[in-house]
Amino acid sequence: MKSILLIILLFLFAPGLFAQEFRADQVCLSQAELKLAEHINAFRKENRKPVLPLSAALSFVAQTHVKDLQENHPDTSICLTASWSDKGNWTACCYNKYLVNQECMWGKPKELTSYPFRGYELSYFQEEVISVDSIFSLWLKNEETRDMLLTTGLQSTKRWETMGIGMSDNYVSVWFGQRADAAGKPKNCEDIRESKIAQGKQKNAAERYYLIYGSFLQEADAKEAIKRYQKNGFKNAVILRTDQRIRIALDVFDNLKEATESKEKLGSTYKDAWILKE
Repeated sequence: MKSILLIILLFLFAPGLFAQEFRADQVCLSQAELKLAEHINAFRKENRKPVLPLSAALSFVAQTHVKDLQENHPDTSICLTASWSDKGNWTACCYNKYLVNQECMWGKPKELTSYPFRGYELSYFQEEVISVDSIFSLWLKNEETRDMLLTTGLQSTKRWETMGIGMSDNYVSVWFGQRADAAGKPKNCEDIRESKIAQGKQKNAAERYYLIYGSFLQEADAKEAIKRYQKNGFKNAVILRTDQRIRIALDVFDNLKEATESKEKLGSTYKDAWILKE
């Protein structure tokens, strides 16, 4: 297994150039992301460090970054995982150890969110689909990573107050901040999904529209697919059992207009997605 572990310190100081829409109440963490946060806090607690609250703003930055890395691969060739593509509403840059583009990195949270303080990123790439337990086991064997998590060694002058987490199939991004996030904490994606389904059940069945992408014969295969889609940004993805079939719904909507608008935004990657009215 080929793994690349990169620790990037991002001093977020420059003013933002572009502002991507950020709403704290729409940021949520998947079960895998929450599990990684639990591992980090358990490790810190074992080492007499305070537990870190999760940041909605820094989680938004982390999730945006892993999505860009997963879909657009700006880290190819000499560019490291701190790089950003030119495919989004942010400043593109290629970061490498020979020609460091610090200004591009420093401005990312101010470009993307309301978080105005410095931040520090721990980023990870793996060719195989990432497992939270294997990631953390690897991190604990690396001195630089342990120092980053505990603010020891080279990081002993820092004091973390909050963190944000983003995961995709092959990338992980964890951001640390030395100031609390006024935007608050991200939500649990599972809670949002359950609430949305419960609300849908209270309404007429004709008012539920599912954005379908794929069907499976085995529930185990469907569950694996759900994990991939959630990591790739579809936080509300659910398994839907209809007509003796096991389908994956990327999201569920109360009306056709919202479902249609969401489908149109998917792009060519999910061009085969379709809307099911139940």
